[in-house]
Amino acid sequence: MTQSEIAINAGIKKANLSTFKQFILGIMAGAFIAFGAEAANMISYNIAGVNTAKFLAGLIFPAGLIMVVIAGAELFTGNCLMIFALAEKKITLKNLLRSWVVVYLGNFVGGILIAGLIYFSGQLNYDGGLLGAYTIKAAASKTAMNFLPAFVMGVLCNWLVCLAVYMSYGADSTVGKAAVIFFPIWLFVASGFEHSIANMYYITAGIFSKSNGLYLSKAIELGADVNNLNWLNMFVKNLLPVTLGNILGGAGFVGLAYWKVNR
Repeated sequence: MTQSEIAINAGIKKANLSTFKQFILGIMAGAFIAFGAEAANMISYNIAGVNTAKFLAGLIFPAGLIMVVIAGAELFTGNCLMIFALAEKKITLKNLLRSWVVVYLGNFVGGILIAGLIYFSGQLNYDGGLLGAYTIKAAASKTAMNFLPAFVMGVLCNWLVCLAVYMSYGADSTVGKAAVIFFPIWLFVASGFEHSIANMYYITAGIFSKSNGLYLSKAIELGADVNNLNWLNMFVKNLLPVTLGNILGGAGFVGLAYWKVNR
């Protein structure tokens, strides 16, 4: 079976899941991606060189998508490949949109869950609260983006994420799937592209951390513009443009492109 045929069958299976299963598996995927995001922050928060920090963060973040694919969970960005099944008229637009919305909400719950647990665990106290300050600074930079750059960074990100998922369809073993997922995800993290589901953790963790006076004061010392960091800007300045970009990058530049070539 070709990768495109596997993608079509996967899209059919995802569309036929009950709303309850989609939501629960969405929570799990959101949590898996959040685990990768918090570990990426942990490994890079005290590294002065931005390029080195992103390089190292990219080494650990792929674990999130590897868990999604191998353990089995529903990730909105990866599910942009359901466009294969829609293009083949194996599922309806209504079923596609239902899946995307339910899974997106589940991913959001998973991201908030891990952000809350990390905050209340005290992990952000590392290095005298510097990890908490870095979490605020990283989140604030995401809520200060203009629409077009955020949209384009979202396109580039999910082009690579969906390529990683599509490539995993061609691997026959667990090790093979993990290997082919790793490099495109490392590439997107090292490049600093924008992933809507990861940002659900990054920004929420930053908002939680902003309520801590120690973290906030240190973040300001680091040069963070904390005035932009709030729930409204999370949705308007980041999640909206990044999500739209993720859809175009995954469904358009990977899904429809390979469907057209291999139909």
